[in-house]
Amino acid sequence: MRRFHILLAAVLLLASPVNTSAYDYPVANPYIATIAGTPTSYKADLKLAIPEEHKELSIAEGRKVPSIFWFQNRMKYSVTLQDRKAPLIFVIAAAGSSYNSPTTNILQRAFYKAGFHVVCLSSPTHPNFMVTASTTGVPGYVPDDARDLYRAMTKVWQDLDGEAQVTEFYLTGYSLGAADAAFVARLDEEVKGFNFKKVLMINPPVNLHASILLLDRMLLDNIPGGIAGLNPFVDQVMTKFAGLYRGMESLDFNNDVLYQVFEEEKPDDREMAALIGLSFRLVSANMMLTADIINNQGYLVPKNRILTPNDPTTEYLKVALRLSFDQFFDEFFFPFFKARMPGLTKEALIAEVSLKSLEHYLRNTDKIGVMVNADDMILAHEDLEYLVGVFGNRAKIYPRGGHLGNIDYKENVEDMLAFFGAGREDQ
Repeated sequence: MRRFHILLAAVLLLASPVNTSAYDYPVANPYIATIAGTPTSYKADLKLAIPEEHKELSIAEGRKVPSIFWFQNRMKYSVTLQDRKAPLIFVIAAAGSSYNSPTTNILQRAFYKAGFHVVCLSSPTHPNFMVTASTTGVPGYVPDDARDLYRAMTKVWQDLDGEAQVTEFYLTGYSLGAADAAFVARLDEEVKGFNFKKVLMINPPVNLHASILLLDRMLLDNIPGGIAGLNPFVDQVMTKFAGLYRGMESLDFNNDVLYQVFEEEKPDDREMAALIGLSFRLVSANMMLTADIINNQGYLVPKNRILTPNDPTTEYLKVALRLSFDQFFDEFFFPFFKARMPGLTKEALIAEVSLKSLEHYLRNTDKIGVMVNADDMILAHEDLEYLVGVFGNRAKIYPRGGHLGNIDYKENVEDMLAFFGAGREDQ
């Protein structure tokens, strides 16, 4: 079976528009790539001063914000504007990520350097967006998330009108934000508020539900004792990795240090898979708790319990950390949306948040492209085949990079800029 998977990956790579023999991204292990990213000498040169502004907007007018979220009463985003006429690109962050996360900043700098105005938005699964811009407060139903994003983008543009000279609009997103971008693009075909010229998805999930379950399994399958071993595992990880940083105070904590750590300590794939799964579980737990508080569902916090900014939430988060996404889906997510859409089935809900629900559109539009890695752990092998079949020469499939590990690798940055017609860095 393993030999079949290797052969399948080889066929897909040959079918894609990537010259794999010339792809020099140096990290062969997808777990190390995902965690440590790109060593500095292989990164695109994105060191430049940028006129970034952090801004806030009221999106859901009149919404009563739970008192524990008093500091989240306006949607936060960033704007980086050129001093001349230029295209504007919206960047949508990954699950749980904010508008100013490190990965979002990579894209912000790359596109600004290439001559774009850049607006960066948090993921609909980030607490700030959930509280201030989500219609339901329960993200994950991507058609709803796309409508919320579109409304937020429209208000951002209205706020910027007159401040920025914009020639045309573009859109990108990474990880879950990439899937969001596809749904936003489809919505824009109907609303025609932006008429996006090009849309790029970077490392998207194909079947969102399946990708989340893969991440969940990475944690559960690699912790001794399963979820019951979560606390000892977290303690072990913190103890082990804390020891690695002794004597490194004079160094920046960057990808080079992490890469050195992996080279010296050589944690096995199971340890790294568990770390990646744990990072997603932390994002998921935060989202679950925020959704429960906003909607007063009584799932984690007792119903009608009003939390204040002084109330600790640690115990609620501990409970959420032990919940698999499948359990949350069955007990909270599906019942929540079924109450709003009578007759909805689990199978239909899962299908509606998959890229496959947009297949006709994605197959027939020439404005949307996709960049993925053959060793991305959130994709099943059939997902790669599906993307090549749907996107054809609009798909770039790199032989390695894990999940987003190569997003700032020189060639990847050049390819994403070339997709938007910005040319290669050396031109």
